[in-house]
Amino acid sequence: MRANQRQGAASWGGVIKLDSTTAFSVPDCKGFRVNPGHSPQTKGHFLDSGRRRGTRTRTRRRTRMDNGSFSTGDTELDQAVEQWLQYDKNLKTASMVRDLVKEGAVEALKKCFSSRMEFGTAGLRAAMGPGTSCMNELTIIQTTQGFCCYLEDSFENLKEQGVVIGYDARAHPPSGGSSKLFASLAAAVFISRGVPVHLFSDITPTPFVPFTVSHLGLCAGIMVTASHNPKQDNGYKVYWENGAQIVSPHDKGISKAIEENLEPWPQSWNAEEALKSPLLKDPYQEIHTQYFKAIQKHCHHRDINKSSEVKIVHTSVHGVGHTFVQSAFKAFDLHPPYAVEEQKDPDPEFPTVKYPNPEEGEGVLTLSFALAEREGASVVLANDPDADRLAMAEKQESGQWRVFTGNELGALLGWWMFRCWKQQNSDAGAVKNLYMLSSTVSSKILRAIALKEGFHFEETLTGFKWMGNRARDLLDQGKTVLFAFEEAIGYMCSPSVLDKDGVSAAAIAGEMVSYLATKNTGLSQQLTSVYEEYGYHISKNSYFICHDQDVIHTLFERLRNHGGQKDSYPVECGRFAISNVRDLTTGYDDNQPDKKAVLPTSSSSQMVTFTFSNGGVATMRTSGTEPKIKYYTELCAAPGNSDVAHLRKELDDLVDAIIENFFEPKKNKLQPKPE
Repeated sequence: MRANQRQGAASWGGVIKLDSTTAFSVPDCKGFRVNPGHSPQTKGHFLDSGRRRGTRTRTRRRTRMDNGSFSTGDTELDQAVEQWLQYDKNLKTASMVRDLVKEGAVEALKKCFSSRMEFGTAGLRAAMGPGTSCMNELTIIQTTQGFCCYLEDSFENLKEQGVVIGYDARAHPPSGGSSKLFASLAAAVFISRGVPVHLFSDITPTPFVPFTVSHLGLCAGIMVTASHNPKQDNGYKVYWENGAQIVSPHDKGISKAIEENLEPWPQSWNAEEALKSPLLKDPYQEIHTQYFKAIQKHCHHRDINKSSEVKIVHTSVHGVGHTFVQSAFKAFDLHPPYAVEEQKDPDPEFPTVKYPNPEEGEGVLTLSFALAEREGASVVLANDPDADRLAMAEKQESGQWRVFTGNELGALLGWWMFRCWKQQNSDAGAVKNLYMLSSTVSSKILRAIALKEGFHFEETLTGFKWMGNRARDLLDQGKTVLFAFEEAIGYMCSPSVLDKDGVSAAAIAGEMVSYLATKNTGLSQQLTSVYEEYGYHISKNSYFICHDQDVIHTLFERLRNHGGQKDSYPVECGRFAISNVRDLTTGYDDNQPDKKAVLPTSSSSQMVTFTFSNGGVATMRTSGTEPKIKYYTELCAAPGNSDVAHLRKELDDLVDAIIENFFEPKKNKLQPKPE
């Protein structure tokens, strides 16, 4: 869950022409919150209260550039722009701002300077461009200065232990920004304070950063990436000394420190000198070696892998994953997967896909399916651009391709990880020390497996920051954390990385496919076997797009004050009776004796879960990264109930009822998920 500037927003903004060859998309960040758990705090008040959402006109006011002075007619905006031009040494972003001033493009300036990105539990994420609302060299320096100061206050040994910084391949030529440059500037800030920096010399998957924090015993880690966001975005993701993403109150402390350190320090811009410093180390080779050594502990069928004739296709979707997945397959003695040539090399333009997100399914996998058909491959694996997520598809007997949902792949990997663990552990009592985790909006299939097999299952709030930190706590208690997953195709298959990891998951999935082939079965058949043994778990997840925070607020408040009665929730939805309500926005749970939710609550993000008498569970929540209201539904059947057609019909009817009665898309003018 990502920080408080609006991701993907640049594509919704107005376009200000700067010269005959260049256009700059100004992020339009109004209308939705990015970091659940943190209220959107606007630094400055430059937005006109009367301006309608979505306005695309430019307000021109008289400006004056004599002797460097100017006026937009808004004193606070003038001061923000003037301070920016004093601080910013990037010629491109400074020139963009000056051109906007010359043009009198006040509305565009407001979009750039109306708010400062708020540092949340996942750091920052926003469009690249000029101003305090965007990712650029100056905001990277300011953020890192604050983070450095916070670490200095938190760790006496910071100058002995140091930090690690990694980056993906994103770049934004119009503003001169790139992940590599941002990472170098972040390194310069730490080095200027005498802090050792382990800066990767080349692009890396996001999982390499938390792995490095744990492996080298560092104080913190930074990964410069926007994951699967649109191409104009970038991000700044932070890990704590325990190898997991930060949680509150660190985010608030870091945010405060950023506000207190906005003026660039003398050496913060000097990335070239920093790269020559003896405090700078390149961990690439060591971490590359140690990471693949660590994940080999999860290779249990090396002989089968060596002789397997299964053909697998892999795509990195123009991201960083290709080289690392090839190495992971080699570490498992699997035959190298066929790489989608058009997508295997990093390309910040993501030219072959509309969205570089394999979670979107078939559209992103079109080239993979074509290659699989040519090579006779039966399985496709796909990573997102920073290689921390994994999608998988299998060719069916009908000739069609089945793209597994995040929940289905979670069920398969969970089954596989436990099966391999059980074969390695003959002590019947060892299972009592074993844990699996998943997020509360993910399938409950791990719970069903745990109940039958005797290990522990826990659910956490949405996001791997919660699962990673909980896993760390359990590991510190001497427990074994075998597997964790979230429905958004995120899987943690090794405690060496306390975050989702699409690289290790790809190799483990490859071994699972090879093993199943020796039993003359495939992924779909095995998934059916899992459901028949532990009970069918049928899921249906989607979302509506909504840019209006007032509509979102009203929609959820209506659920909390059903029938006009305050603090009264619905007891039915259409023909479906509701047996339990849990509201993690208010902290209410009528399944608890004291009516108080066990999981942490957050008043600044919307999340309500309904449990139905027919075994269905539905969660409605706002997205932390996009203008979406998401819903997650699942129907959990007892083992032996194998009437899948009936279960699917029951779930479809339940979803229809939820949409009609709770979302009311026509009344609320909600846009459905694009097909």
